[in-house]
Amino acid sequence: MANPIDFYFDFSSPYGYFAATKIDALAARHDRAVTWRPILLGAVFKISGQQPLPNIPLKGSYAKHDMLRSGRWFEVPFKIPTKFPIGTIAPCRAFYWVHDKDAALAKKFTLALYHAYFAEDRDISNPEVTGNVAAKLGIDKNALTAALNDAAVKERTRIEVDAAIERGVFGSPYIVIDGEPFWGADRLGQAERWLEKGRW
Repeated sequence: MANPIDFYFDFSSPYGYFAATKIDALAARHDRAVTWRPILLGAVFKISGQQPLPNIPLKGSYAKHDMLRSGRWFEVPFKIPTKFPIGTIAPCRAFYWVHDKDAALAKKFTLALYHAYFAEDRDISNPEVTGNVAAKLGIDKNALTAALNDAAVKERTRIEVDAAIERGVFGSPYIVIDGEPFWGADRLGQAERWLEKGRW
């Protein structure tokens, strides 16, 4: 069995959202599995010196235009949320708590969180909102919201984010295929070609 594809993303990233809706199908076409790995771009930006796209003069207005256009391109519901960007500690910790019990459910949870934020304009940085999204998937809301402050869950998330940074992950989405990195939803075509043809 070929190595799984590593898929890094931040819950506040529109491009992470777009890629999340496509990555498993893309991988399945090439008999690959995908390991989903949410990160915290805030931690990454402290090291890289970057800042969220909407906050960058000149580039920010273009970025919002591109996000809307890209949503149409990827054919997914999308609008710029009222509060954007957001901190994503709550959904990130929630993912790893769910993932350690049911990896497939964690993927569904990710897509539901992304939809809540980018299609329904619900602030998933709020643990209550994250818990409500979880509950609709049959996840115990009370247990999940309690887990967000659990020392083991905090440490699990920290380890994952530190490992991503150590690997060189600096944006969302960041896709790694057999050691080859692809940054951005606009690189999905290249990622698929890599799976088809190998290194070029």
